[in-house]
Amino acid sequence: MYLSQTEELIALLLCAGILISFVVKTIQDIKTTIAEEKEKAAQKKEEEEKVKQLIKYLDTKNELIQTYLKTKDQIDKKSK
Repeated sequence: MYLSQTEELIALLLCAGILISFVVKTIQDIKTTIAEEKEKAAQKKEEEEKVKQLIKYLDTKNELIQTYLKTKDQIDKKSK
């Protein structure tokens, strides 16, 4: 119950085809994963920049409020 040469050749070709398709699919998955990770890293960097800008904005606003309060206190002291 051995295979003929033609059957062996067909079986080898099928095995090679399966193996090649597995390798190609694996490479595609790796490329997709790398692209997704790069996108996530870029998005994270963008979000960090937005947070830094927001913190800077809040610090500036706080400084303005503190300056306003000091000036108001000084005006109130001079008025009395």
